[in-house]
Amino acid sequence: MILRTVSSSLLAALALASAPALADPAALYSEHCASCHGENRLGGTGPALIPETLGRMRGPAVEDVIAHGRPATQMPAFAETLRAEDIAALAAHLGEPLAEVPEWTEADIDGTREMVADYTPAAAPVFSGDPMNITLVVETGDHHVSVLDGDTFDVLDRFATPFAVHGGPKFSPDGRYVFIMSRDGWVQKYDIWSLHEVGRVRAGLNSRNIAMSHDGKWLAVANYLPMTLTILSTEDLSVAKVIDVIGRDGTASRVSAVYQAPERKSFVLALKDTPEIWEVATDPDAGPYHEGFVHSFEAGMEESLAAEQGLFARRRIMVDEPLDDFFFTPDYANLIGASRAGDKGVVVNLIVGRPIAELPLPGMPHLGSGISWMRGGHRVMATPHLKEGVLSVIDIDDWTILTTIETEGPGFFLRSHENSPYVWADVFFGPNKDAMQIIDKETLEIVKTLNPAPGKTVAHTEFTRDGSHALVSIWEDDGAVIVYDAKTFEEVKRLPMRKPSGKYNVWNKITFSDGTSH
Repeated sequence: MILRTVSSSLLAALALASAPALADPAALYSEHCASCHGENRLGGTGPALIPETLGRMRGPAVEDVIAHGRPATQMPAFAETLRAEDIAALAAHLGEPLAEVPEWTEADIDGTREMVADYTPAAAPVFSGDPMNITLVVETGDHHVSVLDGDTFDVLDRFATPFAVHGGPKFSPDGRYVFIMSRDGWVQKYDIWSLHEVGRVRAGLNSRNIAMSHDGKWLAVANYLPMTLTILSTEDLSVAKVIDVIGRDGTASRVSAVYQAPERKSFVLALKDTPEIWEVATDPDAGPYHEGFVHSFEAGMEESLAAEQGLFARRRIMVDEPLDDFFFTPDYANLIGASRAGDKGVVVNLIVGRPIAELPLPGMPHLGSGISWMRGGHRVMATPHLKEGVLSVIDIDDWTILTTIETEGPGFFLRSHENSPYVWADVFFGPNKDAMQIIDKETLEIVKTLNPAPGKTVAHTEFTRDGSHALVSIWEDDGAVIVYDAKTFEEVKRLPMRKPSGKYNVWNKITFSDGTSH
């Protein structure tokens, strides 16, 4: 019995000794990844490899990319270089957060700024189509943007973007330039008239979205890493200011999103980690915004503590809990923010600077995709829900919920146009992700359900400048943009694309068209 026990133990020890040791994933990273992705995993010629940038790419998906590479990129395949268990360990390592939150200073940002040497701005558009009817299509499958003529639907250009574009591109007020941001903080400037990139800069290490100032001079970048708001000059992408985002109680906060409030000449920030909303002025005559004790507001007698005024002055609006994913009324007097629990919306009046109403919105409302329109003399808004197959329709005059529209599943995007009597709502999640549902704005009834690609994800509608055509994505790697007649719902054209996601029409965006999320 003793001999058998000893023999078994000896065999187990010998088996362990003969098995190849699992390589240190940090050493694997240093040997195989650091030259492109940076020793600190924050990116180089390749993207940052941190959980915030990888987003939904978890475990097996990361392993697949390491093993097989990415077609049409510089990412090689390691299946014949590394063992499967080493690839799994390396993928797990990339999913771990960084040990320390790095700094990313104004000098660091400026050090990444690259303006394209052979760029010369054209005196007029280099194409014959209407420059105000250009639609940009973000193709996430291979990190490109296609430039579509909105009349012919011809592809005028297709240019490479930084890895993993996130948040909608933003246009200059004249519609000539567009700015595009990636998850790992790169901001790219592109000249639509010239069909040519102008330059790029890394404004953060992990970023959420960008916003354009009312006058087109400034671009704000919302950052998770570091916890800052970066403001760039749109002229040359130089840094105008980096603002550390710290709550009144001293809590540092990630910026969930930044929005343009053109009527207020400001940026509005949703903060992730502290119960505040920030408004940052884009008007040099703004303020003063008082944050401390105020003794007197009489002319010439003002005495106060902690007042900010002028360009980029900050105003704090205190709320009960952190809010994000904002919807704005067209006059930008009010916003609705989603609660952290995802079961209600909180209405904040930006004029008085405080919450004024709550709305029961269970099922995690996606307010950032909400739209509004006039119905029966009242302005209403509608929002999809990420966890329930309903659309909530709200009267924004008195903040009551008019009705809920049952759909075939939880949706992500709503779109319409002032010249269209319909709202287009995707389903996006669940077994009916291939459905696009069309809703009458007056009756609030579903009048048509389209299934252009059975079994595939169909999502995100954008309209042409005049609202005559609707563009819909087949959100797959072998996907397409489908052009529909917006009145008859008949398919007009199908353009093959690599996982097309958002589509952005110049005119609709710069005019804040009714039915377009802002």
